[in-house]
Amino acid sequence: MDMITLTTFFMWCTIINGGILIVWTIFLVLAPDFIYRVQSRWFPLSRDQYNVIIYALLGLFKIIFIVFCVAPYVALLIMA
Repeated sequence: MDMITLTTFFMWCTIINGGILIVWTIFLVLAPDFIYRVQSRWFPLSRDQYNVIIYALLGLFKIIFIVFCVAPYVALLIMA
């Protein structure tokens, strides 16, 4: 694989996963009660447990996004 293909791959990976992260954050900010009601139908959790889990997952996704999408993309841009 050449550098242009890898750079394009990581660019789209960053755009798609960044969009998922932004949409997830917007939903949590604008409609937290709605999301909790929908999720509590499937998983019987208290509100405190739900908050801990959902924000831990959001933080984990953000770290994985930065390490595996943004950092390689920036490194390839610097190398090019």
